[in-house]
Amino acid sequence: MEILFAVLHVVTAVFIIGPMAILPMTAMRAARARNGAQVLALARATHTFTLLSLLVFVLGIALGGFIGYRLMGHPDVVGISAATVRDLKAQMHLTDFTGLLPRELFALDNLANWKGWVFLVLGGFLVGFGTRYAGGCTSGHAISGLSNLQWVSLVAVIGFFVGGLLMTWGIYPMMF
Repeated sequence: MEILFAVLHVVTAVFIIGPMAILPMTAMRAARARNGAQVLALARATHTFTLLSLLVFVLGIALGGFIGYRLMGHPDVVGISAATVRDLKAQMHLTDFTGLLPRELFALDNLANWKGWVFLVLGGFLVGFGTRYAGGCTSGHAISGLSNLQWVSLVAVIGFFVGGLLMTWGIYPMMF
């Protein structure tokens, strides 16, 4: 398996990341040399290559998911502790623990009632509002912002974490 990952790493670096960096740099050199025809050709090549890279990326996600499911499978029953099952039954009235997710919470039937739509619409609005208010999404702040040691990102990530804890342990159990 390590050999497979090493080969995929090299293929990705050589065939996707390399040209994505080289084509625009070559176009900038051609632009500085005032070679319009070469700039136009490189712009077309960059556009085509970007679309092909996106296609490879999307197909890779689908193929990786399929291979991961087929090779690794999933357990018939999720292995959670008896105390967790007891708490979920008592506090949230969940009964079906046979799949990977509780069907009472994550089923398409939940969209058939008003409560499911309220959660969906209100949740989408709050995510969009929070993204705009915080100046970026959660992963952008957590990955890019914290790696650049930005104070705003640290405050935002702490806010996301505290908000998640409040929702998980305070608001959500009161709703069910």
